[in-house]
Amino acid sequence: MTTSSSEQGVSLGMPELPAPDYPDDVRTRLERDAREIIARYPDSRSALLPLLHLVQSEEGHVTRTGMRFCADVLGLTTAEVTAVATFYTMYRRKPSGDYQVGVCTNTLCAVMGGDAIFEALQEHLGVGNGETTDDGKVTLEHIECNAACDYAPVVMVNWEFFDNQTPASIKRLVDDLRAGRPVTPTRGAPLCTFKETARILAGFPDEREGATESGGSAGPASLVGLRLAKGEAAPARVVHPRDGGPQDAGPRDAVHQPSPTEHLSSHDAPEDTSASDPSHPAGPVGEEGEG
Repeated sequence: MTTSSSEQGVSLGMPELPAPDYPDDVRTRLERDAREIIARYPDSRSALLPLLHLVQSEEGHVTRTGMRFCADVLGLTTAEVTAVATFYTMYRRKPSGDYQVGVCTNTLCAVMGGDAIFEALQEHLGVGNGETTDDGKVTLEHIECNAACDYAPVVMVNWEFFDNQTPASIKRLVDDLRAGRPVTPTRGAPLCTFKETARILAGFPDEREGATESGGSAGPASLVGLRLAKGEAAPARVVHPRDGGPQDAGPRDAVHQPSPTEHLSSHDAPEDTSASDPSHPAGPVGEEGEG
């Protein structure tokens, strides 16, 4: 017995029509920006990644029109552009929110509470992975490692860090985003919309007053190993994961350790992560044989 094409969900209709072009004024503006981007590279096709960010900054996601534009200015086929745009998750293929809220669910963040945070946000926002709230403000997604394991569990909003999160703190964060209240990342530049972020990733300067100066760098926990390697500090204090008691591996003033309240963002929640809250859904589990 055979199955018809229609039963298999295969479309035998006409090929999709070419994507429409941008309005003349928009295309003129984008062409000017594109020339600036392309001039940075000895081979024009190397400019494809930043150009995809550029068209993403126009509509909030990479549309067929945006891919046609990239192909036109670089002398590529739309198939070549599509292959790149669909490979990288940083390029959105459908309309999304002003704020991309990404919950790290890779191994360390997951066991420290990332899975619980993601589940709590799905219920709180009423959306699933990759979906956007009805008001168009927040798109929720789970993401892979963002190299901030020192501060797990980590959430990123438009690629800015929010460290040491809990279900309660992250729900407060998304509520503030949706209400338009000020939100300050733990470190890095001030928060801006996803379209603004895309333009910055295309290689254009962040023109907001004070944004560049407040960019910041890696936090103290991330830099301890580097300082030790340079001989700038004695070994750090070690905290045992079960009894919570500090064990001095060197002088008390050897390495700066942030206190529970020393966090730059009001949305950080260092007290209630799984390491310090045994009742946390992803809290530490005793080894085999332990009571």
